[in-house]
Amino acid sequence: MSRILLIAVAALLVTGCTSRESQQTAASGGPAASAAQQQSAGPGCARSKVGYPQVDVKGATVGFSQSEKEANPFRIAETQSIKDEAAKKGVNLLVTNAQSDLNKQISDIKSLLDRGAKLLIVAPLNSDGLQPAFDAAKAKQVPVITIDRKVTSQPCTDYLTFIGSDFVEQGKRAAQQMIKATGGSGKVAILLGSSGNNVTVDRTKGFKDGIAGSGLQVVAEQTGEFDRSKGQAVMEQLIQSNPDITAVYAENDEMGVGAVTALKAAGKSPGKDVKIVSVDGTRNAVQLVADGSYTAVIESNPRFGPLAFETLEKFAKGDEIPQNIVISDDEYDTANAAQKLGNAY
Repeated sequence: MSRILLIAVAALLVTGCTSRESQQTAASGGPAASAAQQQSAGPGCARSKVGYPQVDVKGATVGFSQSEKEANPFRIAETQSIKDEAAKKGVNLLVTNAQSDLNKQISDIKSLLDRGAKLLIVAPLNSDGLQPAFDAAKAKQVPVITIDRKVTSQPCTDYLTFIGSDFVEQGKRAAQQMIKATGGSGKVAILLGSSGNNVTVDRTKGFKDGIAGSGLQVVAEQTGEFDRSKGQAVMEQLIQSNPDITAVYAENDEMGVGAVTALKAAGKSPGKDVKIVSVDGTRNAVQLVADGSYTAVIESNPRFGPLAFETLEKFAKGDEIPQNIVISDDEYDTANAAQKLGNAY
């Protein structure tokens, strides 16, 4: 009898652990990107305007063109969000990865069209250069949604709409956090993102506009190309050339985490001697905020899947779609990072 009881208890314990693990796995996904309450006014885009045929999302073949290899948390979460939502919608999803090669992304998109994609979701590598791919989609009357990075092509003509963050506002919010942490004075180094896209340009503009009039002075700015190891290498150089830096603004978390490693190696205390603010919302960076080795993180939510497919469904029904759909982003600081860690990616 006692043996039967032990087996039953063990089974219950395993079931309980499995249940908790499932809940944690589901929770670790964090909230999906959602449209901000206030959107910029302007003409929308509807099927009646472009003359495209109706394509029901359920059961459709949808192509997703990812721009960069899934080597950083943002891209991993972005791709997974698209895959998860496609599975929920019963979509036949085709996925390509351009591996940071613009010509490959153009070829990838044309390949998706050749393989029968009737709807496209594109995470552009650069703001310029994808026009040949958009032209190919337009010729086949395939609507294209762009996510994350904005392109210079024309919405509702070359592509349907852009879904992503307000990157200038992200920079301004980072500036507010930096002013709060430093008291509005000090010498700042900026770790710039990669060139050729609006994210870097806008986050830089927003930050510089945000600190204008304060006592914060930008003494150095250099690209770390949104990469952790390059961010670390650049930070090592900047410490040598500007040993009196008191603050770092990294235009993504990966570069910020790299800066932490460089600062510690130089005998400095990141988060204390040198304040660090970055943009993204990765688990690594938010954990550092919670631990006190980082100042703040402005979120840039990569979980576009639900909103992207919802937008395609609305377009199929004939609804008018805004040319830009700005999402609402959170932020993490020392007061809330530990509590909100589960929302990070």
